[in-house]
Order: sequence, then structure tokens, then C-alpha cells
Amino acid sequence: MTERKPPGMKTQDWVEAQLKRAQQTGEFDNLALAGKPLELADGHDPDWWVKDFIRRENIETDALLPSAVQLRKEKQQLHEKVRGMRRESEVREYLADLNNRIRLAIRDTTGPVVPTGPVNEDAVIAQWRMERPTREPAAPRTSPPKPQKKSLWQRLFS
Repeated sequence: MTERKPPGMKTQDWVEAQLKRAQQTGEFDNLALAGKPLELADGHDPDWWVKDFIRRENIETDALLPSAVQLRKEKQQLHEKVRGMRRESEVREYLADLNNRIRLAIRDTTGPVVPTGPVNEDAVIAQWRMERPTREPAAPRTSPPKPQKKSLWQRLFS
């Protein structure tokens, strides 16, 4: 625990004395960033700390966009996202959810107005079907005839 500042001593003088004492005892030796310059942002940028946090934590910057702009970007990337889906029911569910979010954004006028209309589900599903590799119908399997099960008496006396 640090000692208390003596009464009558200026705070700046007391801090300087503690720093000198720490340097003399070697508490600042072998620090991780010793000898490396500090990465300071522009002095006129009031949001330097936010930008540094985003860069340091690898936060996706799309999360910072208004919801209307996010929906528009999602609508533009729709075909790439749908292409990876396997079932038509999965595609329909995703498109219904996207259209629902778009309709909610149209009704909500608190944010920026970015014109984004609902997605034509039938057109997207038709394109999804065309891009899917065609599957050859599986040939009906013909299983070998099962031998008739012997009755209990046949099994006992055979």
C-alpha cells in the first residue's frame, strides 16, 4: 500500500518523489513496452479512444452502423448468404425473418431513412434452386429377399 501524502506537501511534488523512488528501486525495469513509442492518435480527434478500442478488440465495424443501413447491406449480400443454405425451408425462414425486420425498420422512423424494400422471396428461391447442383434421383434399392422366419417349433427341432 502506498504511503499517504504528508500534510503541507503539494500533490505534484509528492507524486514526483514516489516516481523517483520507484525508478531508484528498479520497479520500472523490464516492462513489456519499455523503449517502444506510444501509439498516440491525432491530438484533434475526440474519438481516438473509440477507434483504438475497435482496432484493438477487432470489433466488426458493421455493428456500428444504423439498423437501416445494416439491413440494406444484408439485402445486398443476400445471394451469397442464401447460397450456403441447404434446405428450401431454411431459405424461406431466413427470407421471412429478413422481410419482417425490413418492415419493422420501415415503420420505425427514428433513425436515418434508407430506402430498403422487402425481398421478393419467390425470385430468390427460384435463383437458389437454379444454382443448386442437380441431384440425380436415387435408384430404388432392391434388398435381397428376407428368409422367412422359422417358427419356434421349427427352430427347436432343426
